[in-house]
Amino acid sequence: MRHDTSPTARALLALEVIQNSPGITAQRLGEHLGVTERAARRYVAILREAELPIESTTGPQGGYRVGRGLRLPPLMFTAAEALGLVMAVLEGHRDAADPTELVGAALTKILRVLPQPVAEPVRRVRRTTGPPPQEGRRVDPSVTAQLVEACTASRLVHLVYRRGPETERPMEVDPWAVVLRHSRWYLLCWSHRSQALRALRVDRVVSVFTSSTTFTPPADLDALRVLEDHLSQGWRHDVDVLLRTGLEDAQRWLPRSLGHLEEVEGGIRLRATTDSPEWYARQLAASPLTFEVLGSDALRDAVAELGRQLLDAARAVSPASSAPRESRQLERV
Repeated sequence: MRHDTSPTARALLALEVIQNSPGITAQRLGEHLGVTERAARRYVAILREAELPIESTTGPQGGYRVGRGLRLPPLMFTAAEALGLVMAVLEGHRDAADPTELVGAALTKILRVLPQPVAEPVRRVRRTTGPPPQEGRRVDPSVTAQLVEACTASRLVHLVYRRGPETERPMEVDPWAVVLRHSRWYLLCWSHRSQALRALRVDRVVSVFTSSTTFTPPADLDALRVLEDHLSQGWRHDVDVLLRTGLEDAQRWLPRSLGHLEEVEGGIRLRATTDSPEWYARQLAASPLTFEVLGSDALRDAVAELGRQLLDAARAVSPASSAPRESRQLERV
């Protein structure tokens, strides 16, 4: 046991352990802190005296955990944790480098309470962050927060959606979920005007008004799966491919956004649509799976053209590679 550590510091270390290991027993807590079980209980008492909501339960599954209270327990980060958090924020919202922006202001508050040795490397990374993304890809945190709250409360929303540089239209939707996919935020919702499922880009939502009207969301909604299935359909060219493999391998090698997989005799049937057969052909070729294009002349032509390009690349002989093998070996010696 380290006798140079104050009881307050030990109590804060106890809080960190409890936060990271909900349900930890007093005995295990003491082992983490290098103290006796009795001393561990004393540090928990210090936290409770500071009005921190440390709950305890009895029984085989009992232990300490941080409960929900009116006061937020202090946040404690290692230097690596703080830097990782800030890097993630900067990558996802580059305006976090600007303290006058909403996310940037929140990040400044976090930095303000961090110890100097932890905060300084983070500030350095923040200062060297590049310019913000293009305006068309920026997501308004206030709009996103309104949408998330409407999803949570299952309340119908009226919004204005930007379809093009100069085209905006009002929409009335039941918001199901806000989903992040490939660094882009989507609102998965039911459009009352179209009477159809829609996946709206949150960066194109201009304004939101949450009504008092409630709705019943789909039961057991897998928002990410529904979004990816939806985004794989509705394009210009049909896709119908037979994969000579099992469902597990197909799911391992092909992203769900590529289309719908169905077990059939002889393998797995992949059905989807695409606006870019050339892109789709490259996605199929990037996997080690054997496949056969059953439908879509456009995709069949794209696969054939990709095959010709690969064969041409294999046949290409440069002057250096055309020299006798013995000469090439001498050059490498």
